[in-house]
Amino acid sequence: MDFHTPLICATLLRRYKRFLADVKLEDGREVTAHVANPGSMLGMKDEGMAVWLEPNDDPKRKLNYSWKLVEVGEATVVVDTAAANKVVGEALRAGAIGPLAAYSDVRAEIKYGENSRIDFLLQGEGLPDCYVEVKSVTLSRQAGLAEFPDSVTKRGTKHLRELSVMVAEGHRAVMLYLVQRDDCTRFALAADIDAEYARAMVAARQTGVEALCFATKPTPLGVNLVEELPIYI
Repeated sequence: MDFHTPLICATLLRRYKRFLADVKLEDGREVTAHVANPGSMLGMKDEGMAVWLEPNDDPKRKLNYSWKLVEVGEATVVVDTAAANKVVGEALRAGAIGPLAAYSDVRAEIKYGENSRIDFLLQGEGLPDCYVEVKSVTLSRQAGLAEFPDSVTKRGTKHLRELSVMVAEGHRAVMLYLVQRDDCTRFALAADIDAEYARAMVAARQTGVEALCFATKPTPLGVNLVEELPIYI
């Protein structure tokens, strides 16, 4: 996935009101950037961090900058949670996700469950429909270990239960965790942050819901899917 325009570097001053951040550009100007991330952004929002912004001149948008990446220690991390679906969507259509490569038809945002939309519905001749839910993973509290979630997610727990229903109806269901940072080699659930979600994931896997995890390589040019990572649940 390529960014629409080249990113520019800035310094984070503060993140507030969930979707806003004040940053200082390299020329000294202070501007407000849009933050496409409703989560806690644990470990990713400290004052003074180097950030990467996507500028725009769209008159319909209130802000001229969107916060896309942040440098956390030696790691580059994706801030924009919407990037996860774009990366996965491109990879699915290119057949680049091995366990799902047999599906020829990829549709996004299809209604299912209880007033929900599945991120991707995959279909292929002679194959069961496959429901794929994508989660953006940015938390890492231990070297090399990616974790999800970074805050309590009742919505995420609901998705797991709905995926289990799809399996019970004879379909295939996959929870795909996309690690949007470049310093992790394995994945686990952050059960200390959301024990209910962790229990729901264990229960979902027992019903037949599959779990996949893939790493990415974020750069100021874009975010690319790389290798599958081991899951420890």
